[in-house]
Amino acid sequence: MKIQLTILTILVLQGCTNNSQPETPSSTSEQSHSSVPSNRVSIPPAVRLNLGITFATVERRQLQDTLRAPGRFEYLPSAKREYRTMFAGKIDLLVRQFDKVEKDHPLFRIDSPAWREIQQTITNQFSTVHQLNAKMEMFNPLFLAHEQHEYSVKANVEMWEERIAQLEAIREAGGGSLREFTAARAAYSAARAEFAALREKDAQLEASYSETLAALRGAKSTLDISLESAASMMNIQIPEDNPNWWKESKHIEVTATHAGIVEKLDVTNGSWADAQANIMTIVQPDQLRFHASGLQSDLGVLQNGLQVNIVPPTPTSGGNAVDLQNTMHGTLQLGLTGDANDRTIDLYVTPDKLSSWARPGVTAQLEIITDSTGVAQLAIPLVAVQQDGLTPIIFRRDPNNPNEAIRMEADLGLNDGRWVAVLSGLTDGDEVVLDGGFQLMLATSGSIQGGGHFHSDGTFHEGDH
Repeated sequence: MKIQLTILTILVLQGCTNNSQPETPSSTSEQSHSSVPSNRVSIPPAVRLNLGITFATVERRQLQDTLRAPGRFEYLPSAKREYRTMFAGKIDLLVRQFDKVEKDHPLFRIDSPAWREIQQTITNQFSTVHQLNAKMEMFNPLFLAHEQHEYSVKANVEMWEERIAQLEAIREAGGGSLREFTAARAAYSAARAEFAALREKDAQLEASYSETLAALRGAKSTLDISLESAASMMNIQIPEDNPNWWKESKHIEVTATHAGIVEKLDVTNGSWADAQANIMTIVQPDQLRFHASGLQSDLGVLQNGLQVNIVPPTPTSGGNAVDLQNTMHGTLQLGLTGDANDRTIDLYVTPDKLSSWARPGVTAQLEIITDSTGVAQLAIPLVAVQQDGLTPIIFRRDPNNPNEAIRMEADLGLNDGRWVAVLSGLTDGDEVVLDGGFQLMLATSGSIQGGGHFHSDGTFHEGDH
């Protein structure tokens, strides 16, 4: 066991020396140079990769006029659309969950007895319209025959009127036959009675015509409404080139009214669903808004129309997290009511442009600048500040050597919970270590004056080598 420890010690020493070569005057000089006080740490690319070191650029931010509110993404009320059954029936699904569908894409079919009843009703209505049309076609010859009959009877009446007038003239002259005169008067009365009956029948025929015409119009309106209702159920336009479309449709096929993604299916394929049952829900993923909770104590500065930012939930740029700078922008809209128990008020923002990490239910922060005319200060992410005991420490990337970090005691000012003002030591364009700063602080804590370096495996050693 002692032999193994001795061998391991020799290997470690060899890893930190220059191949165990004898000390030369030049190496002695380098050793003396390394003892010069230094606050620099070597961070070559391999070390940055192993430690997950990332950097954040110093920004100018209005920390004093910035409010933050936690929240989450949610669908806009118009982003969801439920597709329900209009009749009870057997459901045949034509899409799967998470399928992307375009407008007018078939979603499911309903095999329903109620649809058969509607088809039967439409058939009966068509039959009624055809019967009334046929009846209307018979009125033209009826009116013509009646008119001819009336004309002949009227001529007969006029003829007997003339005959009676002649007989009366003969009687006045002292001639003629009373019997002939009486017969003429009787024939005249019969002709007038027949003419009156024809006029009555004419009125009845006109009434029948009007009644049939009204019934035909009503039947056509009822048929049109039934066809429009059937087309609405099937979500189609009535085809002008196919009058029998309703008869050929054995099932009701429901299609998508908008493009989207099938969020969920509420029935299994081939199952029976009752009327008004929800079959599936389709959402439009790009129709999102951010819903945050602000403090009622901030109502004095919160107002509609403020320009705001939606920032990632974790202030980091390393690993698999959303990058710190991947933010969204929008306009603030205050909710109509507040929560008396939590003393909060709803805040809504519809982003101008969605980032890829925006998903319903994903949490984030709302960054609200209440006064755009305020003074901007140099600021860095608060998580870039490390605590070495009671001393705040930051690591500035050397502008002249990107493979070195300079440990600095941070001179900090106001913070808004995410960013903190830096009063000295940094300038515009500088970079500070964001992720990996804690490892650098541990490696340099208590030994700042010695300087040091990291090996590619992430281990730290004092001195240059």
